Amino acid sequence: KHHTPITIITMAEESLHERLSNPARPVFLLGDVPPGEGTPPHKCSEIANKFVSRSRMLAADGYIVYDIQDEPGRTDEKRPFPFRRVMDSSTHAALLSNLSGRECLVYKCVADPNFESWLENNKTIGHTAINLVGRASSEGKYEGPTISEAMNIVEAKEDVHFGCVCIAERHTLEAAQQRGKTYPTEHVNMVRKIKAGAKWFISQAVYDAEPTIRLLKDYATLCKQKGITPSKVVLTFAPVSRKKTMTFIKWLGVRVPIETEELILSAEKPIEKSIEYLCDVLREILCECAGVGVPLGISCESVSIFKSEIDGVHELFRRLQTIMLDSSGTPWKVQWVEVMPPAGKIGDDAGGDDEGALVALDPSEKVRTLLLGIMVGTATVSLGVILGKGKHA
Repeated sequence: KHHTPITIITMAEESLHERLSNPARPVFLLGDVPPGEGTPPHKCSEIANKFVSRSRMLAADGYIVYDIQDEPGRTDEKRPFPFRRVMDSSTHAALLSNLSGRECLVYKCVADPNFESWLENNKTIGHTAINLVGRASSEGKYEGPTISEAMNIVEAKEDVHFGCVCIAERHTLEAAQQRGKTYPTEHVNMVRKIKAGAKWFISQAVYDAEPTIRLLKDYATLCKQKGITPSKVVLTFAPVSRKKTMTFIKWLGVRVPIETEELILSAEKPIEKSIEYLCDVLREILCECAGVGVPLGISCESVSIFKSEIDGVHELFRRLQTIMLDSSGTPWKVQWVEVMPPAGKIGDDAGGDDEGALVALDPSEKVRTLLLGIMVGTATVSLGVILGKGKHA
């Protein structure tokens, strides 16, 4: 007789920061950028609702909301897309959470003289997971705390948990030589951040498997030497369908091999070739890093507002999720389940005439809404990943 114990991965069982911290399960996230600064509240709600509606069929654990900075000191190269300031990441995250029932991982650049007041406001809104981003460059003058100071500030707060970024491009022999080092040290930075309280890492977009493989293996080895449990690394992927976006990806510091760029941009359908290539990159990483002991997750994002690339993100998410889950060797499926309705609403019954008014969510209510809430008539359902392990009896 064959029995199959089932574990359902839901928000009701774990909050987003718990799932990010849990080494026993993968995590799947979808990235978004806030609307431009000064966008009217009702338009912000429309933009958030469109994002939620488009992504409702994805079995994601939550959203990443980025904090976009100009980064003038990071490179001398001209920015392919003009910089535009965006609304605060925590405010947009509140809109997404209220509309979807999903929690958000909120990015925050520490180069902010009002960092501590932002942190308090973020906590009041109800976000418990933030991702700290350091200054764009060690050169120049920046206001606000350093990344080390910011980690100490957040670690001292109750009910707020943080992760950091990891950049595989720093973990190449070429990068080490440029810094006057004999070997790259990004894995050392990661361990230092774990000791400061970081519970997870989000990578920069991956277009070259080799630096990521080197980083994950060195990170695992150093953690073992130090007697530290590796924090989860969420690998980020962003599809590309045109040269201008590819140029922007590289401007952001992403390493794209020349042959890879030519392969994608010369294809009859570049977006499909990009998705196919990134799936192969993930397979290579999973194969080379199998057994090293670093828990992994997946994040997908579009770095442009080009429709084919936004649509490509959703297809890429589904394929990468399948590859990641298949690699675990554990049977799995996606299933709809009935859940509680979303705990907050935008505009309706908000106690005012402002169409874009925000209603802060009680964290205990947010986690009751599982992975995804969709109103279908009067029923709310959720799309979630179910894992099972077969046993013979």
